[in-house]
Amino acid sequence: MSSIKLEAPFSAFRGKICRHSKIIFAKRGETQYTSQICHPRTKPFSEAEKGRQTKFGTAVTNAQTALSDASQRAAYEQSFKKQKKYQTLRGYVIAEEYKKIV
Repeated sequence: MSSIKLEAPFSAFRGKICRHSKIIFAKRGETQYTSQICHPRTKPFSEAEKGRQTKFGTAVTNAQTALSDASQRAAYEQSFKKQKKYQTLRGYVIAEEYKKIV
């Protein structure tokens, strides 16, 4: 009986990988993430979705600006320590900046 040695990333997959699947690779820090989209989106984004994407992009830009300013960063760090919902300072600042836009 023959044996097959799967190459990465296929050794980590479980379940069916079909012809129309799209395999995604992302690296966050030192960790490599692999994912699979079985039914990728085919229809265009609606105007409401585009609006939310634009607002989120603006919030990310505003968060980067806020974190680069020492006084704003210090204020955000103090309020970040008091909350339990967000695990990273960056995520917390993005959420706060998003609230200002909406």
